[in-house]
Amino acid sequence: MTTVEKTLSSPDGTSTATAPGPSRGRRTWVRILLGGLAMWVATVVVTFVTGNANLVPTIILLGSFLVPVTFVAYAFQHSDEIVTAERVFTAFVYGGVLGVLGASLLESAFLRAPSLSGYVGVGLIEEAVKLAALWLLARRLPRYTVRDGIVLGAVVGFGFAALESAGYAFNALFTANGLSLVNLVETEVLRGLLAPVGHGLWTAILGGALFGAAARRGRLRLTGAVLGWYLVVAGLHALWDASQQIAVWLTLLFTGTRLEWLLIAQGKAPAPTPTQVHLFTVTDWALLLVDALIGVLLLRWRWRRTTSQSDDQPDGGHDAGSPQGRSVPAQRSVVQGLGRDAGHRPSVSDRITSPTLPRWGGQPNPDDEDGVVLCVPSSVVLEVVEDQVGPVRGLRPGAGNGRSAIIRT
Repeated sequence: MTTVEKTLSSPDGTSTATAPGPSRGRRTWVRILLGGLAMWVATVVVTFVTGNANLVPTIILLGSFLVPVTFVAYAFQHSDEIVTAERVFTAFVYGGVLGVLGASLLESAFLRAPSLSGYVGVGLIEEAVKLAALWLLARRLPRYTVRDGIVLGAVVGFGFAALESAGYAFNALFTANGLSLVNLVETEVLRGLLAPVGHGLWTAILGGALFGAAARRGRLRLTGAVLGWYLVVAGLHALWDASQQIAVWLTLLFTGTRLEWLLIAQGKAPAPTPTQVHLFTVTDWALLLVDALIGVLLLRWRWRRTTSQSDDQPDGGHDAGSPQGRSVPAQRSVVQGLGRDAGHRPSVSDRITSPTLPRWGGQPNPDDEDGVVLCVPSSVVLEVVEDQVGPVRGLRPGAGNGRSAIIRT
């Protein structure tokens, strides 16, 4: 993000101060990944050498959160100014916790034994609770874009994935032969490698659909498109969870003998042959690869579709709250590029209204055709103005107890 200069006029109009806006480093995620990986490896080595069980929680937390946090940092640098660091942290923690709690309650109530229908139920439940968590956290955003929906959806999904991985790692520690640090480390490595194409990917796709629908009306709503994408990601989730069971049946279908099928009919598990073990492994990983590839391609298509369009006109949506149905640009600011989409400069008589600015009127700045004057009450904090309308170039005393903010587009 470029530097935003804030020029604050003193009462006598003689003094000014400038402050740079927030900057998002392009390599932050690399430092997080490498630094976190080094700390995790060091903790594992020290634990093996010393046998200190007090370090086990550190291994679990670092291993479970490293990859999700890395991808959250990567996603954050691709968002706009609406997705602040505070919102990202809130979405990661609250979204993750609400998601795992909701999923645990619903799955314990409706799902009993593992089965193909059970895997479908898990996909439907977990994607629904993550969607609900994202909806709850994003219900008061000043505007909605597909890009921000993808980013915040990924954050919620990775928060869910981090907490779920911590639970799996904790359970892997306990075996019939006592505590197994090897089993714990293997579980964390496997889940860390698969984390990028799991919960974060699925919720990013769904978040983009949710915000894409909201961009047209300025509010979150459940549409047919959102429901369709929900079923798609729930299907991907179900296929991911059921991959092992599907691989078992495909292996038996191609290599099973009459004796093996007879044992299965009697409720007994036949001993697999080395060939069947290899075929099962290849089939299982092939199913996971296909699932991940479909998800990545869908997300890439969605992302490229929104970034290829103009920042001032995401998804071709129009804000229903704009006067005479005029498009209110949602990607950067509700005042950005006023009238420019129609191929003309705004006239002084043009006015701006928006659901996020219920009492603020606006008109082009007569001293600068690229600026817009907003009459802002003196009680309103400058950051609130910027959060809702974009960077404020300067402030000057207004009429009465108010003040005017000059917004450059």
